[in-house]
Amino acid sequence: MALRKAARPRSASGKLETFPRGSILNELRESMAETEASFRRARTSLGGPRLQAASPVSLRNFSEEAREESSWLPEWLVKELLKGQQRSHSIGLLENILERESFRHHIDSAKSLRKGKIEQQVTLEQLQKLNTAFQSDEQIEKLFMKIDCAATGRIQWDEFCTYMQLEYAEQDVSSARLKELTFSLPAVIVERSPGEPVLRICSLFDNTLVMIQEDGVISFWSPQLKLKRSKMVFEKPVNKKSKWATDSTVMTHYNKLILGTGDREIQLYEMSNFEPYCQISGLEAIPLKLDYCCTDPDECMILYGDDQGCVNILLLSSVGELLRTWKKLPKAENLPSVSIENAVLSPNVTYIRWKVHGDWVTQLHYYDSIKAVISTSNHEPTALVIGCTVGATNVEQQMKKIKDRGKDSKARKGQVIPRIPPKRAEGDQTVFQVYKGVKTFAFCKKNNLIVTGGMDRIIRMWNPYMSGRPTGMLRSHTAPVCYLSIAAEDAKIFSISTDNTIKIWDTVDQTCLFTACSKTSGIKGELTACHYIPGIRSLCVAADTLALLHLRLRPPPEPHLIVSHKEPVLCCKYNKEFRHVVSCSEGSVVKVWDFETGKHLFEFSAAHGGAAITCLTFDVSGRRLITGGRDGCLKIWNYNNGHCLNTLKREDKCAEVCDCTYVEVNRSRYIIAVGWDRRINMYFDSADDLHHFQKPQPYWHDDISCGHKEDILCISQCPPTLLATSSYDGEIIVWNMISGHIYRKLHTSFPTHCAGIEAVDTSITQLVFLRTRAVKFESAAASLISNGPQGSVNFWSPFSGIPLTASFIPSRVKSHISSIAVTADDSFIYAADDDGYVYVYSIKDYALQDPEREPPKYVNHWRAHVNIVVSVEVVDEEKVLLSSSIDCTVRLWSLGGEYIGTFGQAEPWEIFTPASWKHPRVPYEILMNPQSMPIHPMLEGESPVLQPINTEPSNVTLENSLSKHEMSFNPKLPQVTIPDLDIKEEINQRSYAQALGKRLKQEHYKKINRPLASGGQSTYHLINSCEVVIAPPICKKPDLSVLGTDYFYEESLGEE
Repeated sequence: MALRKAARPRSASGKLETFPRGSILNELRESMAETEASFRRARTSLGGPRLQAASPVSLRNFSEEAREESSWLPEWLVKELLKGQQRSHSIGLLENILERESFRHHIDSAKSLRKGKIEQQVTLEQLQKLNTAFQSDEQIEKLFMKIDCAATGRIQWDEFCTYMQLEYAEQDVSSARLKELTFSLPAVIVERSPGEPVLRICSLFDNTLVMIQEDGVISFWSPQLKLKRSKMVFEKPVNKKSKWATDSTVMTHYNKLILGTGDREIQLYEMSNFEPYCQISGLEAIPLKLDYCCTDPDECMILYGDDQGCVNILLLSSVGELLRTWKKLPKAENLPSVSIENAVLSPNVTYIRWKVHGDWVTQLHYYDSIKAVISTSNHEPTALVIGCTVGATNVEQQMKKIKDRGKDSKARKGQVIPRIPPKRAEGDQTVFQVYKGVKTFAFCKKNNLIVTGGMDRIIRMWNPYMSGRPTGMLRSHTAPVCYLSIAAEDAKIFSISTDNTIKIWDTVDQTCLFTACSKTSGIKGELTACHYIPGIRSLCVAADTLALLHLRLRPPPEPHLIVSHKEPVLCCKYNKEFRHVVSCSEGSVVKVWDFETGKHLFEFSAAHGGAAITCLTFDVSGRRLITGGRDGCLKIWNYNNGHCLNTLKREDKCAEVCDCTYVEVNRSRYIIAVGWDRRINMYFDSADDLHHFQKPQPYWHDDISCGHKEDILCISQCPPTLLATSSYDGEIIVWNMISGHIYRKLHTSFPTHCAGIEAVDTSITQLVFLRTRAVKFESAAASLISNGPQGSVNFWSPFSGIPLTASFIPSRVKSHISSIAVTADDSFIYAADDDGYVYVYSIKDYALQDPEREPPKYVNHWRAHVNIVVSVEVVDEEKVLLSSSIDCTVRLWSLGGEYIGTFGQAEPWEIFTPASWKHPRVPYEILMNPQSMPIHPMLEGESPVLQPINTEPSNVTLENSLSKHEMSFNPKLPQVTIPDLDIKEEINQRSYAQALGKRLKQEHYKKINRPLASGGQSTYHLINSCEVVIAPPICKKPDLSVLGTDYFYEESLGEE
């Protein structure tokens, strides 16, 4: 429907329809006149004389400003004003003044009413006022057409809102689908030996896991949770309480394990044999959390947070020499020991202790990337603190320390440990206040992000340089959060709560992507330690058992392999209205592509629930998409935003829909669908029908009495009145859509070369009308094309006495023709087969009068896919060919076979710039497929297949050489002779010799569930093997006298 321009007032409010500009102005003038008349009052005998200045209130008495304000009032506003206006018949000066003020009040209320009222209808001209938000008027027009899917020329405000909401909702769903990340469930569970809980899990460079239990048991585990070795490092005292460990970390650069104990000790053990190395004793408090960092080649840092809220830092230099010196010290409890007071006397040791928190430290870690220590506690005012290690230089503090050292004689030999730990300067730390404190945190320098979790069950996201408020809050846990980790490579957050619930979060969208409860993951008991292993991208959890959760990663795409869908593509079509390509897959996913660039524009999934989408078509305007699925339903979509407008289905059991089309007969529009129910289902398409679910129209009488007896697989329409359908048994019926009667029945005949072959497939899955010929009803020219058995293409003339006018086989290997398309002028036919080849023939002067015995003129052929081509479509305006296949690809070709590209590839193309095409390259999988090799002339039947084998050798030299080496053993092998006709017959039977099922569709889609492969079986692989000769049970020794020596005899002499 052509859009007419509409006059748009200053406000887009009210009912603005697409009328000429003058009509709206006339209506406004009439409404103003009615308003003016409504305020006139009649003279009465009551009251005093009226003043001339106080004439009845009308629009003429107002100022120019008021007149301008009221001149553009829309019709609906005037009506609202008239409804609220009450007539008054009193007279007098006071009444006139009050009336004028009342009218001004009405004008003001009209303004507020106009501003607050939601627009009821929006026209194209109104949307064009939004030019500032768009690049061109063409975008405005496209947006209007997308929303106005019914092509009425106007859109409702709720339609606009619905479109925008659904479009962005589907975009969010698509984005979430791309970001899907889950763990493989259930987790890998490994029982561990009974004992104390695991305190810490660390990973080495080779992803080996080091676990430390509270009773001092250290164990090494493989990445597959196989125990390598373990040892109890604490000796059991006789009359003392046993030691218990508080935390541990790995000193990777020196192959040492650092262990903190409840006796205020830091112990070092050899990683190779778990032998004790040395210990630092006499600490100021119990080390609860440990950390280690190597700062320089021979310098490191050991940090620990204690139960007094202090952060303790040991800066060590000349570490190798220092550790060897400590190892030679006297032993205490079978361990070389040095007190913290003696350790700081060494010039290679610097001890720093900061009072940071008001409660014990729950976690700390030093990040060399920011040169700072991050520590946490349950104390709300100091829940998380980012601070430096040494602190800024303060002259007064340094002078005070020098004076104190002069007074203390011990201080002259080394460093003094202050009894009261100092606090950092205000500028040396950043404090984050968190409700109920922080139990765990994680930091990512790449994303500049800190996440915290604690008792309040909320995960907070912080910018390290902004401590005022969090940048995001993730709420979903129902128990305190006890572990957090950030996967920088995936921009994901892993969190675990005390109820063993595991979640994965997206840092960008701040949404929860995955949740696994304790029952789902199989993790039981109290959770004590967790660790994310980036090397294997797995999460290790220690509770009553050990659990390993592997991230379920998408398989990396094969090199050079480009796919348009994840599932096999079953149908595809070009939309010339929006210049889009719409494709549907086995997984019920609809994707929209840009025809000119090949970019992915939009998609929506679960269109038919879990059922595959088998067919699609567009309405006359091209703004609505109709899809049919294996669930037996037809659905009408506004495919630009994924909005399902209507659902068409039968009341009883719905069978699979195989094909559908959109027709227009006598100004009535119908959607026709065919399928396994063997009936022609017609659905009336009307904009006035407000029901979401619609039933088909009553069946034609001929359809019930003498219609198809088998499943209807294809439908084709030729305006104005012809309709053709084909079924599984090879029957074609041409219908008159006006009367519903059968015009003619056509039956597929068996090819002559198929005589004697059992289980020949005669189903017809493709019908194409030659419209330039079909309009001549009395013409004898072939006007209908269909595929046939054994890869044949049949030309039918429904209006002549001889219906089958021509038949030929395009495929050189006689593969089944799966899709057919013709150009707009019916000059060329494009036939695609099950092997992915596309064949082009010229049919301009073919089958016009008499039956043809020869095939049409061959033009070209190429391989477009490696599997069944489900659809080909000629886009005449751009002179390109669109093809799709169950190999999950949708491709674009020039009409000459030049490869333009695959929809979904990374590099976009320009349809009008051949230099941007992929040509002369071909798809990688086609290049690597063995069936893409050129066919040898022997396999084409141009020469006898076994002629080189059976031909007698004519070379005299060859005969002489063979005569010298005649074989002397018996029996002689008979010469193998296989007739060419037998091999040819066996090759012809290969396609459907095993097809005993009832449904051709089932036979076709058996290949769908197979994994994609770059190769396929060749003709040679499909030939049945036969037994040539029975080998004798006993073989005689060959006579080697012709060679002049006996190698076996010489070998036996050599052994003696």
